[in-house]
Amino acid sequence: MAPPGPAGAHPASAEPLSRRIFRKFLLMLCSLLTSLYVFYCLAERCQTLSGPVVGLLGGGEEAGAPGRGVLTGGPRELAVWPAVAQRKHLLQLRQWRRRRRPSGHDEGGEEAAWEEETPSLAGGPGGSGAGSNVAEAPPGTLALLLDEGSKQLPQAIIIGVKKGGTRALLEFLRVHPDVRAVGAEPHFFDRSYDKGLAWYRDLMPRTLDGQITMEKTPSYFVTREAPARISAMCKDTKLIVVVRDPVTRAVSDYTQTLSKRPDIPPFESLTFRNRSAGLIDTSWSAIQIGLYARHLEHWLRHFPLRQMLFVSGERLVRDPAGELGRVQDFLGLKRIITDKHFYFNKTKGFPCLKKAEGSSKPHCLGKTKGRAHPEIERAALQRLRDFYRPFNRKFYQMTGHDFGWDAAPQDHLKRTF
Repeated sequence: MAPPGPAGAHPASAEPLSRRIFRKFLLMLCSLLTSLYVFYCLAERCQTLSGPVVGLLGGGEEAGAPGRGVLTGGPRELAVWPAVAQRKHLLQLRQWRRRRRPSGHDEGGEEAAWEEETPSLAGGPGGSGAGSNVAEAPPGTLALLLDEGSKQLPQAIIIGVKKGGTRALLEFLRVHPDVRAVGAEPHFFDRSYDKGLAWYRDLMPRTLDGQITMEKTPSYFVTREAPARISAMCKDTKLIVVVRDPVTRAVSDYTQTLSKRPDIPPFESLTFRNRSAGLIDTSWSAIQIGLYARHLEHWLRHFPLRQMLFVSGERLVRDPAGELGRVQDFLGLKRIITDKHFYFNKTKGFPCLKKAEGSSKPHCLGKTKGRAHPEIERAALQRLRDFYRPFNRKFYQMTGHDFGWDAAPQDHLKRTF
């Protein structure tokens, strides 16, 4: 007989083993379901975020591929979901659509601004080929896609000139991480001024501290009201003017119009008011735009010369990195865009970007750019060159720079830009 226990004590009843196992199983199952629910909620949250801009890894592999994704979002790299590759493609489509006008084309034939190119045409001035890595998405892109930052009125504007190379300059500048620019031409200070500055600001992209907001509308340079209107917005606005030999520019202007309206009269008929007397028709816009000195006089009434930079359209073709260096200095930016960003397309006769904004593929000016000019009578071109000479010399004096337009243009510049 076992000795009796203390008074009032009850004998311990052992819990069945099967019940203890079942209880542990329920606890583990609840924990698993809770973890899955939390993970599902986080995944759904990430799917609702704006698609990221994806850069390149050091070895040239494209970020965003399953298992390899890296999101360019500032000083550190963040892991992302495998679905980033698909979302990157959608983002690039949105960026491309934003670069095109919703109705028609920009003045100056700014149709499809860029087209993909193959790197096999690399060579010539501006780089060592399309194989080297180029800086990709700008720092802070993740923050911009998450609607951080703010929309600002532009601190710098490309105001001209039509067919001078303004589209190329803008797209080259957009490679810089501290430049944010609207792709389409706003035409605010010449066509839509009555809509107000709030409407204009809303067209601009979001920027972070230290980034510059830009836009380009080449017709501003020849619009009488534009200088006073831009000055009223901000007297410190920096102005960039891309200029080109006015004779070559006029023929390029005509070539563009001819591509849209094949029935227009010959260039010679439009150029002369009286052919026998050699009288130039300055009312024709293709001729009138090239009177740079006259247009500049209006701007200098509202802006000091130090706030204006004159970019040579010819040198933008021959040495894009050199001209971009001047522009970056003028804007107070670090010289990030260099010759490694360019390769020369021998077919078009223009420099192209090895990797444009939001893309990892080489891009070049669109099909509307690089068209060969039609044959123009040599006598007509010489008469036009003589007509522009005094205006050119005055322009040289006003800007303090000789652009060298008195000589005949080189063959590789006789194309639309």
